[in-house]
Amino acid sequence: MKIGAVQCVVPAGARLGECPVWSVREQVLYWVDIAGHRLHRFDPASGSDAFFQLDEDIGCIGLRERGGFIAGVRSGIWLLDAEGRKQRCVFVNESPQTSRFNDGRCDRAGRFWAGTIFEPRDRPAASLYRVDPDLRVTRVTGDITVSNGLAFSPDDRVMYHADTPAHVLYAYDFTLATGAIGARRIVRNFERRQPDRKYGGRPDGAAVDSLDRYWSTQYEGGRVVCLAADGTELVSIALPVKRTTMCAFGGPELRTLYVTSARDGASAEELAAHPLSGGVFAIELDVAGLPEPEFGG
Repeated sequence: MKIGAVQCVVPAGARLGECPVWSVREQVLYWVDIAGHRLHRFDPASGSDAFFQLDEDIGCIGLRERGGFIAGVRSGIWLLDAEGRKQRCVFVNESPQTSRFNDGRCDRAGRFWAGTIFEPRDRPAASLYRVDPDLRVTRVTGDITVSNGLAFSPDDRVMYHADTPAHVLYAYDFTLATGAIGARRIVRNFERRQPDRKYGGRPDGAAVDSLDRYWSTQYEGGRVVCLAADGTELVSIALPVKRTTMCAFGGPELRTLYVTSARDGASAEELAAHPLSGGVFAIELDVAGLPEPEFGG
């Protein structure tokens, strides 16, 4: 596999950069700063990065077929217009004091999937929800602490899902026609922190490429790993930051891997050693990703 140099294309210094989504129609990258309450729009052609300011944490977004976005925020799931303004609440988060929406994306049937994070992190009390195009919301699964790494195989038969504090990547059999999932199985257990070893990180956001390889950012590990469908590690790419958060394929041929990162939680020493923390990075690859689906509602 040919891997290009890692470039910081948006030195944004985001508090908690997340959820990069490439718009094929606009040829731009949308991404969020969760703690900064910002929805960003990066145009690689001009190098400009603009943002829309929200009034609360924004964890994940999906592009809508009719324009604008669907978004998982602290208060619930909302439809947003093209400038990030709230239009309609689809689902209310009943416990915003202890949870917020985190990772999410659309499937190729036009549904939006969004999971929560249980912020005390002392038990698996987070959930994964599915929003159908008719705006019906279904709680799909629980027994997870921080919902992350949601992605779908190219043949739409597998849904991947990670629990970050548990250091584990799961997979479910997936039926695109109905949105149903089967029993959960473990794809990979990532190594936990060891006193005598360099820490490799824990699974955060992810993307699947056209060859059904799973690209996972490793939070606090300063890298992105490429896994085979059985969980075997194929490639590890180091980045000049520790807190890599999510990745997405973009560019005209979907061969650019964009990676977001965070500053929140980093010590002064870490930020001094990694001044680009909170930036967005780009890596050119010789493998293409998949076009990001849009929400049909």
